[in-house]
Amino acid sequence: MRLNEGITFKPNFKRALSYMRYTETYSATPLEIVNSGLGFTVMIKNESDRMGLGSFKALGGPYAVAQLIMHKWQIEKGEKLEPYRLHDSDVMAFNAEQTFITASAGNHGIGVAAGAQALSAKAVIILSKTVPKAFENRLTDFGATVLRAGDNYDDSVAAAIVEAESRDAILLSDGSWPGYTEPPKLVMEGYTVMAEELRTGFEASNQWPTHVFLQAGVGGLAAAISWMIRHNWSKQPEIIIVEPSSAACLRESHRAGNIVSVTGPISDMGRLDCKVASLVAWHVLEACDVTYMTITDRESIDAATALANFGFQTTSSGAASYAGLVKQIGRTSLDKTCRPLIFLTERK
Repeated sequence: MRLNEGITFKPNFKRALSYMRYTETYSATPLEIVNSGLGFTVMIKNESDRMGLGSFKALGGPYAVAQLIMHKWQIEKGEKLEPYRLHDSDVMAFNAEQTFITASAGNHGIGVAAGAQALSAKAVIILSKTVPKAFENRLTDFGATVLRAGDNYDDSVAAAIVEAESRDAILLSDGSWPGYTEPPKLVMEGYTVMAEELRTGFEASNQWPTHVFLQAGVGGLAAAISWMIRHNWSKQPEIIIVEPSSAACLRESHRAGNIVSVTGPISDMGRLDCKVASLVAWHVLEACDVTYMTITDRESIDAATALANFGFQTTSSGAASYAGLVKQIGRTSLDKTCRPLIFLTERK
């Protein structure tokens, strides 16, 4: 796929899936079928126990850490590094000299920290002042150094850029901007594993979804899954991107025809409370025939409560796509014959 401004995204999902199968913690997450009481069953891609980290982002940060190390080894050592060599003593000594830096509003930081720790590399995670102390503690449990900077996620992104430059470290953001696109593409490539797991199951059952609801912050998950659906799925659903009403950066960028910043109060959907979209993600979504909708904090909280009644413990961010589905009921595109798919992206 060729995108505007020379940006391309053509993920090597086979490489991503092959790497995941190499790791000891990988297994496909379940597709749950729920009699929702909405007039139809709902398919739920349940990421709440992904690789022991409790979020779909276990597929992104750790994968990107490994790929960046393998790439740097090849440049500096002149040897193509295969995954089975990553834990050899000479490679681990090399890894120990690498520092990965990122800003995080949630689980991306956990993914980078866990991925770095597993390979004996270092991780520095930048959090804004609003991120709870409990999350900082989880990061330090994975051996990360945690720094605080700024009042919101976008402030911490700016601080991470400065910190990476000052340390001559590897910046590993899940968002992208002009001049910085390749590491976020690797993060998104890791996410494609979810879509391939789903495609395999749907090919076997022939029970394809008619609608796919995807929550979005900067847009990496939404774009990676949308790309895979449009390029690899034999039956095509409607794709609806769900954003907080106070942080609809993708929808507003779509309307403007270019990346724009949005303003709004801090959302209870903290993982999705991003005011600037990822450049790569936005371009991908522009080419994937998606529609946008927004939900309020109240709607997301109610959705988390409803999912808890079905036995799924998640946050308002994790429940956002279900909130979008509930809000869509009554509109012309949904009726009793639909088979919607939502993503439960994290555990509570």
